Amino acid sequence: MKITGKYLLEIFKATPLVSIDLVIRNPTEKVLLGKRINRPAKGYWFVPGGMIIKNETIGHALKRISKAEVGLDLSTEAPRLLGAYDHIYEDNFLNVDGINTHYVVLAFAILLQQEIEVRPDEQHSDLKWWEIDKLLEDPTVHHNTKVYFR
Repeated sequence: MKITGKYLLEIFKATPLVSIDLVIRNPTEKVLLGKRINRPAKGYWFVPGGMIIKNETIGHALKRISKAEVGLDLSTEAPRLLGAYDHIYEDNFLNVDGINTHYVVLAFAILLQQEIEVRPDEQHSDLKWWEIDKLLEDPTVHHNTKVYFR
């Protein structure tokens, strides 16, 4: 059964979603952020990430999400769990009034041993590497991303 927007909204109303955020640092300690096209957090810079699919292991989700978001399997880069976080947004992916979005996020830190080339995907208008002090000061970086660096 394919889950359409209508059914997904019912899930959003009833339960939190489980997702993974990838806190990726390059060898110069800069962090990869993408400028979001979709709701929630539309227009903000955010770390790459995505939802875990039912019956998908965390390891498989790390592999799938990293391939989708940055084009590489980063699950082999010894990801380190930073912790679990609540991300609660007033809106949802379809911008339907009265339905918020709640993610329980497992954030993983990944330190790259070499530089990688990244390109925007269908969820990001741009991807770029940020210095941590700059992202903490920038109002266009979402506060849920900044929490990983405080």
